[in-house]
Amino acid sequence: MSDRLTVGIAYNLKKGISAGPPDAQAEYDDPDTIQAIKSALESAGCRVELYEAEEDFPAQIAARRPDIVFNVAEGRRGRGREAHVPAILSFLGVPYVGSDEAAMCLALDKALTKRLLSTWGIRTPKFAVFRKGSPLSADDIASVGDCLGSGAVGWPVIVKPNEEGSGKGITDVSVVPDATALREAVEEMIRVYEQDALVEEYIPGREFTVGLLGNGAGTKVFAPMEVLFNDKGRSVYSYEVKRDFKRHVSYACPPDISAGLRAEMEGAARLAYDALGCRDFARADFRLSPGGSLYFIEINPLPGLAPGYSDYPMLAGFCGVGYNSLIEGVLKCALARYGMDV
Repeated sequence: MSDRLTVGIAYNLKKGISAGPPDAQAEYDDPDTIQAIKSALESAGCRVELYEAEEDFPAQIAARRPDIVFNVAEGRRGRGREAHVPAILSFLGVPYVGSDEAAMCLALDKALTKRLLSTWGIRTPKFAVFRKGSPLSADDIASVGDCLGSGAVGWPVIVKPNEEGSGKGITDVSVVPDATALREAVEEMIRVYEQDALVEEYIPGREFTVGLLGNGAGTKVFAPMEVLFNDKGRSVYSYEVKRDFKRHVSYACPPDISAGLRAEMEGAARLAYDALGCRDFARADFRLSPGGSLYFIEINPLPGLAPGYSDYPMLAGFCGVGYNSLIEGVLKCALARYGMDV
């Protein structure tokens, strides 16, 4: 790769601020992750500049205009926060790695994603959304739980923030058994995360994640990686589990599944990627019910890139793609998409 290429890294750093929920900065990066991305890009022959996505970010980019920006910034606030940096770069005409602002907005809103993908025939858990600021009727809460529940008597269901990633807002008590617990969980979710609450049919069973790399016909779909819970008392891949994953889970890639199921999962991941307009790289999550039905859970067009920790580089490593090669590969996908010299 040409050593004349200047790559800016756009990012948000964990600040150790205690305000808000305990996982408020779960999506932000540690300095070690930014350094790892920087080192990988430098190993590929690039000059690298760092751009923290703070208030002066637009002015910095406008003044310095790197050849391309490697975007891993999660945004500061609001429902469309993951779209902030892509929108700024699009406005300024600066090329960047990763999905555009439209795909970022869609994918962050779990309910919108599910509505769109259902029109493409992708199976997702049944769901309902409780709006921030709307009154919660006890009858409505109970009827939603009865309608969505996947158990023999219509329960349990799972409660999530509608516009978060990295397992934020999901804990061991997010799977609720009845209407009383559901109402309490919805009220608490809206209060703590100041956004709509998503209530989903809970799908017990096996959990998988699938990584994607590329664009168009050349998109690579990595083999699925299964998340295996070491503690049988845990059943959700929550922020708490991810934070101490070596104790709570192990991984299998490729997993012990049939060729037909693997093809179905990889096909659904690719279809979701294309339907939402994702670019360059992403990761999609699935659940397999005890009856063998595959359910799409969500897609992350801005997957974590922490070496030795994040699922995306971990599954790529299982598939024979080392960290530096993965980062360079993501960059090359973006450069090719812009018609820039790789």
